[in-house]
Amino acid sequence: MSHSPIHRAGNAPVKVELTEGETYTWCACGRSDNQPWCDGSHQGTGIDPVVFVAERSGSVWLCLCKATGTPPLCDSSHKKPVAKPDSGSV
Repeated sequence: MSHSPIHRAGNAPVKVELTEGETYTWCACGRSDNQPWCDGSHQGTGIDPVVFVAERSGSVWLCLCKATGTPPLCDSSHKKPVAKPDSGSV
């Protein structure tokens, strides 16, 4: 099933404090006004947020570029060049 494009919500991760045992909902679509958390803006996009329970309390870096291979954690994908659409020229 196809979905709407994923929006890049930032060019660097955000450091957040998590509490062990708490449930969090990370925005995977990039549309939330409450980054990095989901605010429901994904409705109708075909993209679901990532729901997770913190395994321990402490600081983590969460992805805002939405290109991470380890959602919701940052894997430095934001440092890779963003692919540009092919202009069709040779």
